[in-house]
Amino acid sequence: MAKIDFGGVVEDVVTSEEFPLQRAREVLEDEVVAVLGYGVQGPGQALNMRDNGVRVIIGQRQGGPSWQRALEDGFVPGETLFPLAEAAERGTIIQYLVSDAGQVATWAEVKPCLQEGNALYFSHGFSIVYSDQTGIIPPENVDVIMVAPKGSGRTVRSNFLEGSGINSSYAVYQDSTGRALERTLALGIAIGSGYLFPTTFEKEVHSDLVGERGVLMGCLAGVMEAQYKLLRAHGHTPSEAFNETVEELTQSLIRLVAENGMDWMYANCSTTAQRGALDWRHRFREAVKPVFDELYKSVVSGEETRIVLDANSAPDYRERLREELDEIKNSEMWRAGAAVRALRPENRAKKKL
Repeated sequence: MAKIDFGGVVEDVVTSEEFPLQRAREVLEDEVVAVLGYGVQGPGQALNMRDNGVRVIIGQRQGGPSWQRALEDGFVPGETLFPLAEAAERGTIIQYLVSDAGQVATWAEVKPCLQEGNALYFSHGFSIVYSDQTGIIPPENVDVIMVAPKGSGRTVRSNFLEGSGINSSYAVYQDSTGRALERTLALGIAIGSGYLFPTTFEKEVHSDLVGERGVLMGCLAGVMEAQYKLLRAHGHTPSEAFNETVEELTQSLIRLVAENGMDWMYANCSTTAQRGALDWRHRFREAVKPVFDELYKSVVSGEETRIVLDANSAPDYRERLREELDEIKNSEMWRAGAAVRALRPENRAKKKL
């Protein structure tokens, strides 16, 4: 492990220098990794492992779009593509990557397939930490491990193909074989992690649920909507309001932050922008702090888990989700966004072809 100073706090992290891909292949040489679920995280992790020389099979409900996607990605029925339980029976490492609600629905089918010495792998601490609600309690004779990429499954794959990686956290919840940590790190490297940092199942799910509802998705969407509507209410055109709210952030500023940090982004903006941002960031921080305090309490108490499981297990879940996503898609702000994206030079060039 490498000791890295993160702003005065030293952490142990694992990179491909400390744990090279060849070592990961050796650790996983006699393993069969059964990826259960080919929806969000499944494809990226499975394809990256397959490309890295790991034996991978897929477990997925037959006949649906995810089964079809696995076929298109080269997995073969009866050889590397199976129904969920059959894949779980064939695997020595079972990557449980169906949705959180899906894990609750399929646990009775998967649990009997676990054999002594298997590893049960998660990419989220949800089902284990909130086992009082999910009912997911693994048997004592299996390893229970986690590698949690800090990005979407689509990005796990695209970053791998570009030669980079998504940073991932890792944790061991139960070490039955004495090899749990080694298996975990090998899988983290095999799925193409940029680097691996330690956590616990509990810390991972608390930070993940807060992050999704906060800065990464919920807060971001809400703040964008508020600014866009403010500008429109004061007579700014949809194009101007969207460019000043979203396009400049995603196409310019956030890339500077990713390149070299927030101070670097500030340093590469006008002095007027710098002064205003430096002054107003404190106001925004204090304004949203009570909301984040409330959010964290809701996550730790299990209330967010209850909401997720209730909503996602409802028979009309997909229809209601589509309605909510369509509300965003069909709002003026995001219709303006579609028009702005179409006007990007690269998209205009594609249209001409």
